[in-house]
Amino acid sequence: MGLEFLSLFQLETKRLLWLIGITFAVILTFQYLEFPYGTVLLSLFSAEKIPTPGSSTFKASDAPSISELVNNVTLFNPANSTGDHAFEIANKTKSGENDTIPRTGFVLEPGSTPNNSLGLDGSDQSSKTKSINRSENVAETPQGGDPGPISFNNTIDLSFSANQFQEDNISSTEQKSGSQYASSTNVSTNIVTAVLSNDSSISLFQKDNTTNSIKEESIRSSQNDAKVSVPNEKKDSHTPIPEVTTVSEMNKLLLQSHNSYRSMRPSWFSAVDQELLQARSEIENAPIVKKDPNFYAHIYHNVSMFKRSYELMEQTLKVYVYREGARPIMHSPFFTGLYASEGWFMKQMEANKRFLTRDPNKAHLFYLPFSSRMLEETLYVQNSHNHKNLVQYLHNYVEMIAGKYTFWNRTGGADHFLVGCHDWAPGETKVDMANCIRSLCNADVKEGFVFGKDASLPETYVRDAKIPTKDLSGNSASKRTTLAFFAGSMHGYVRPILLQHWENKDPDMKIFGRLPKSKGNRNYIQYMKSSKYCICAKGYEVNSPRVVEAIFYECVPVIISDNFVPPFLEVLNWESFAVIVLEKDIPNLKNILLSIPEKQYLRLQMRVKKVQQHFLWHKNPVKYDIFHMILHSVWYNRVFSAPAR
Repeated sequence: MGLEFLSLFQLETKRLLWLIGITFAVILTFQYLEFPYGTVLLSLFSAEKIPTPGSSTFKASDAPSISELVNNVTLFNPANSTGDHAFEIANKTKSGENDTIPRTGFVLEPGSTPNNSLGLDGSDQSSKTKSINRSENVAETPQGGDPGPISFNNTIDLSFSANQFQEDNISSTEQKSGSQYASSTNVSTNIVTAVLSNDSSISLFQKDNTTNSIKEESIRSSQNDAKVSVPNEKKDSHTPIPEVTTVSEMNKLLLQSHNSYRSMRPSWFSAVDQELLQARSEIENAPIVKKDPNFYAHIYHNVSMFKRSYELMEQTLKVYVYREGARPIMHSPFFTGLYASEGWFMKQMEANKRFLTRDPNKAHLFYLPFSSRMLEETLYVQNSHNHKNLVQYLHNYVEMIAGKYTFWNRTGGADHFLVGCHDWAPGETKVDMANCIRSLCNADVKEGFVFGKDASLPETYVRDAKIPTKDLSGNSASKRTTLAFFAGSMHGYVRPILLQHWENKDPDMKIFGRLPKSKGNRNYIQYMKSSKYCICAKGYEVNSPRVVEAIFYECVPVIISDNFVPPFLEVLNWESFAVIVLEKDIPNLKNILLSIPEKQYLRLQMRVKKVQQHFLWHKNPVKYDIFHMILHSVWYNRVFSAPAR
């Protein structure tokens, strides 16, 4: 009896051991092959391989049938997503690179709820335009510091190349005297690029009281549109944009964006895409320019790259201009006044023989020929504070060209561009044209300007359409007897502060409100021509025509406009020829200007003369003039944002 019991016990023990062994083998198989639902078994043993919201590993069961992975943002097709969260963002870090600056494709305020869609108007008409997918920009390690001008506020002056140029008869000590004279401010290592927000609670026009109606009419959610959610955050994932982003920091952000920002992949690749990639390679490996009579190296970030990029633009670039659209909003250029830049560009672009093509299949860029000024003059109802009809007009235009042609949908509008100088242009275009390259006068870091995609458009006040360069230049440096000059209407909050501290307070500071009228505005022009520094204080928005006027009259511009992105920033080193003062330092303005040594002032003024060629309109475009520079900004941003095949 005892032997039988022992035999039975041994048999059952063997069966139990076999069962345990098989079970363990199955568990290991699920763990290492990551079969669906494997996490149920994995949780019994280890949490290390369980995919978490912050992990870069996704379970096969979680992956929808169609998804697009853009750097560390995974965009899911909501129709095929089974989870409550259609998106998860993996917090990847790049080995050996600086990852202290979080860079996301969308900046959302803490606690805000992302909109479900970036679709266009959710009307009954089926929109032919694609929803807009934004890639996430991963921080890149900036290149080494520039031994050129630095700032009194200790912000970083960024070099875009190891190629450096030394001026004749200027000591290295003098080279380091600053052109951005402001109070001490260290560059934050947690800068978030100002990019378009996906939050529908942010108004198109923040000054309007009718934002809700605009949002309801023009930004309706569509169930079939792609969604983007906020990443599962670390403690610093909602690092806000700094209250003030200095020009040095903008240079840094721009370089990072060119290294990391990519527009959406085309639905199909064509020869023009390969030409853009080839151009980028040639620009990045440009031969070093040692001496060129057309360029003064110190006013550029990298004169070699600029020269090669400009040459390739002339050799390669083809632009298709849509003929669709009714006047006066479309195809109606104007040549004088405050918003003349967009009119002059429209006229010269549509008449250009070098860059235009009639075959859209050969086009690298597509121009949307509308005037933001005429849009406002034609459609806006005075004192209505309602802009939804302006936004709807552009929505209908985009829908029409997207339905008629295949080119908008091929890239989601990423190879299309617009030129708008009206203050409202950013708000009018931030939905339906958000994926386009937007050349804007109102280039405000805090209002959706996207580094690496958008471009800053110079605001030029043209007084004589027949002779746009009339009264060009000014007195020699020795005959500029006034330290600083400003005159203008009391628009915005900065100018009243300026006058409060300096109007009629000091004979060296000619600070006025609006000057009495004079023929041809002679008084204003003479002050510009005879002053050492011309104050360019923001009005209602960050931009001001005084920046270009100062350069036109060879007066060193003093920009007082926090978060203003200066024109042609991707090429020009503004800190080498302009003075940039923070708004909070207005009470100390005279001391700041007097602290600039005379030798440094002469250098600044000489550089203003050198950069002047890039800010002049001519009846017929001239090489390196403002028309070509605006087009180059668009070309350059497209080259560096085009995705690899």
